[in-house]
Amino acid sequence: MRIVKLDEQTRQDILKNLLKRSTGSYPEYEKTVSEIIENVKENGDKALFELTKRFDKFDLNEDNIKVTKEEIEEAYKELDDEYISVIKHAAANIVDFHKKQVRNSWIDTKDDGSILGQRISAIEKAGTYVPGGKAAYPSSVLMNIIPAKVAGVKRIVMVTPPGPTGKVNAGTLVAADIAGVDEIYKVGGAQAIAALAFGTESIPKVDKITGPGNIFVALAKKAVYGHVGIDSIAGPSEIVVLADDTATPKYVAADLLSQAEHDEMASAILVTTSKRVADAVSAEVEGFLKDLEREKIARASLENYGYIIVADNMDEAIETVNSIASEHLEILTADPFNIMTKIKNAGAMFLGEYSSEPLGDYFAGPNHILPTNGTSRFFSSLSVDDFIKKSSIIAYSREGLEKVHKEIELFARNEGLTAHANSIKVRFED
Repeated sequence: MRIVKLDEQTRQDILKNLLKRSTGSYPEYEKTVSEIIENVKENGDKALFELTKRFDKFDLNEDNIKVTKEEIEEAYKELDDEYISVIKHAAANIVDFHKKQVRNSWIDTKDDGSILGQRISAIEKAGTYVPGGKAAYPSSVLMNIIPAKVAGVKRIVMVTPPGPTGKVNAGTLVAADIAGVDEIYKVGGAQAIAALAFGTESIPKVDKITGPGNIFVALAKKAVYGHVGIDSIAGPSEIVVLADDTATPKYVAADLLSQAEHDEMASAILVTTSKRVADAVSAEVEGFLKDLEREKIARASLENYGYIIVADNMDEAIETVNSIASEHLEILTADPFNIMTKIKNAGAMFLGEYSSEPLGDYFAGPNHILPTNGTSRFFSSLSVDDFIKKSSIIAYSREGLEKVHKEIELFARNEGLTAHANSIKVRFED
């Protein structure tokens, strides 16, 4: 991996390079995505069948678009019992964590009889997108469906692309069943997002779409936002490891590669105050690469978006970490909990050398669908909150309104909204 000395120019160059991976950097795909969305809006299932034939090489029709109970039962038979047990254990951990996020409605009553409050309710229909390209991710199925289920969503619809034979990955189907999905459709890509956003003869229109996908999926989510809600616009996976001289280079190298193997656009960055650790990690990475099944992908990722940054001190290192605002942040220092208090921007933080990033990907319980491309500055991980709505409750008594009606009328008149003012005023005229 390339080793660079941290200075302001280096930091700006790295941030600029990382931004090349954002959805705004692919205008050449936007026209294709727009055409697909319009096609699905206008032609419904017919468009889905044609596009699935073109992109996934499968003859989709009204009889095979929906995954059947028999297909799910067959998927269970394809997996060994130990793997199914692990999926169930992970699901239980995810349920336990997300149950702690559940909010309750509240009411506040004042002495004059005025009532203020907030009503929490779940959205009615949620759509989950699950990729099926270079790799299938049953873990993402759990992370999408379980928060919706815990939130109380009544209908959870999953879409995922089929293979050329029409089969869906067995792990994906089993995970969806364990998580509690209501229905699954064999559609992928931008056309699946359009179907969820606008509905077709087979696929219902949903209220919110969650889940990561390729650039076409990301751009489609961006395009339909406003017609439906979305979680965020996911970019390629990324990790930053913040390390001092106490870090174990072998662990750091292994953790960087855990994200680099995702795809060629993934980013893996070490920020360290130790030149010794930097040199050792670079050597360890090269050693690990030779044994990876996805060596070519990982090498491309590191060549394009991989860095080892050496800072003069921890304050500079932390400032750089906050500037990058990574999806995953590992803190491998002598006192990670103290360092954590200085971190402003990170999708998820992993503290200490036995909290490697894959622990969060699969098993610990917190959601692994996280903000990417610096968006942890203003986005959070997928949670129960993504599947609820908050409605304000206002109920004033005459006594309560009488105390403040002149102030409200004054405010309204100063905004030039005399009908607003009159709406209050008429209640206190003789």
